[in-house]
Amino acid sequence: MQLSDEAIGRSIAPAGASTGSGEAMERRDGGEAFGGLDVTEAVNNVSCEIADSLKGHDAFDQASIDQTMIELDGTSDRSRLGGNALVATSMAVAHAAAASAGLPLWQFLGGNLKTYKMPLPEVQVFGGGAHAGRRVDVQDFMVIAVGAKCYEQSLEWTAEVYHRAGKIMADAERLLGVADEGGFWPNFDSNEEALDFLMRAIEGAGFTPGEEIAISLDIAATDFGRGGQYKLAADNRVVDSDGLSELLLSWLDKYPIVSIEDPLGEDDADAMARFTVAAGPKVEVVADDFICTSANKIGKAKLIGACNTALIKPNQAGTLTEAKAALDAAHLAGWESIVSARSGESEDVTIVHLAVGWGVKQLKVGSFSRSERMAKWNEGLRIAESIDSFGGNMHLRDTFPWK
Repeated sequence: MQLSDEAIGRSIAPAGASTGSGEAMERRDGGEAFGGLDVTEAVNNVSCEIADSLKGHDAFDQASIDQTMIELDGTSDRSRLGGNALVATSMAVAHAAAASAGLPLWQFLGGNLKTYKMPLPEVQVFGGGAHAGRRVDVQDFMVIAVGAKCYEQSLEWTAEVYHRAGKIMADAERLLGVADEGGFWPNFDSNEEALDFLMRAIEGAGFTPGEEIAISLDIAATDFGRGGQYKLAADNRVVDSDGLSELLLSWLDKYPIVSIEDPLGEDDADAMARFTVAAGPKVEVVADDFICTSANKIGKAKLIGACNTALIKPNQAGTLTEAKAALDAAHLAGWESIVSARSGESEDVTIVHLAVGWGVKQLKVGSFSRSERMAKWNEGLRIAESIDSFGGNMHLRDTFPWK
């Protein structure tokens, strides 16, 4: 994206392996090239239709830019031009506007913020579900350095846990490789065994579980359940909504889990509401597939008391304006929020800038391997250096519900 003053913005759309039914639709070519996953048509849509429609528009008016693309697409799910075409363009315009203003994107987006803070990283250690050949049902076993005092320290602590986990798994001959988001691809006999290994890794790295390092889970229940029935293949059993809730609540009692994402399926709203109440206000019950970065869906979830934290993924919404509207709806509902990457990522680092500029307290981009993940953590380190000059640091434990 190039502006009239020659300022340039570039961005790359991510993709998801585990997707909700309400997401903006990617445009893929089908056919033989790249196994049907080619995006030449989406690229052409950006270069032709979208580019023509945006000529003469003010790049500093993001809402107008995004609305123009939404109207041009003309579908409710962005399927004509492609959600990937729209979100890449939307992010590129933001980068170009920031470049024109002579500001880094995080500061450009921050606008009137007086101080900036770094988000607390949420780092995958073990991958499962759609991210790791479904060897275990739970999609992400993650750690959060709840006791860390700054962004740099949070990365150092979680990296130590990650590497300790790899050694423990290798010694136990449970390591199969690396999952989509960089976490270890495990060979566990059950879902709960992964939690036991994660506890061993935390303690083996010299940290106190719950005090310094806590656990976060992405259950991604929609991937293994429909209609209130859930197939736990790793545990060789099928449970109903209450059975899955009881299992997860027992984990909350047994392990230092402070955040649990999509504990029930996106079609299991009543059970999600019951689980949110049972988990209590000190646990983040995170909505991903359940809301698909939709302000409207967040409003509906709030009405029934389902979930208390929104996962914000710009490509789910289709444009930055819609993603920001979802974030604003979450704040209006009194929810926490997390900016998140996808399983199919690139070297694009836009989401790190969004988290900082929008004042989001947590950032989830994957693990401590694979260059597309490290690019984002490293961008955070660079931003953290700049934020220090503004007197900022990181969102600390006393600002979160788990405290």
